[in-house]
Amino acid sequence: MDLRGRLRAVPAPLALVPLASGPRVIIIGAPFASEFFSGVGVMILDISIGSIFAAVIPDQLWSWVTGAVQAVNYGTRPAGSLAAGALGTIIGIRPSLWIAAIGFLWLPPSPLPGFRLPPKNTPEAFSVKEEKSDTRAHE
Repeated sequence: MDLRGRLRAVPAPLALVPLASGPRVIIIGAPFASEFFSGVGVMILDISIGSIFAAVIPDQLWSWVTGAVQAVNYGTRPAGSLAAGALGTIIGIRPSLWIAAIGFLWLPPSPLPGFRLPPKNTPEAFSVKEEKSDTRAHE
């Protein structure tokens, strides 16, 4: 499975949550299986993204890029929670879960599968060059 398939496989088990009705075994088992397989998918994705970051991002920019990614990742969660809560209140919980499960499957195609390392990885291009200051400038 390529990375594009992995990106779609992470939320795919969420479709089991709205199916949780009927016998007690299905009501308990579907959300459990959904969380388990989504967690496995997230771990696979995290390893893939971490490997790409390690190969491409220079050490000097690592903290900046990580901070930006985390700001976007964690910063959008409150807005998504509010939107999900509003949708659940307006149309109901089960229809909202179906919208979430189907919506995740419509993720745009990722450019990562076509990603290739540059021919020459030169961290020097990203380094900050110190300028030598003339202490005798205004004598």
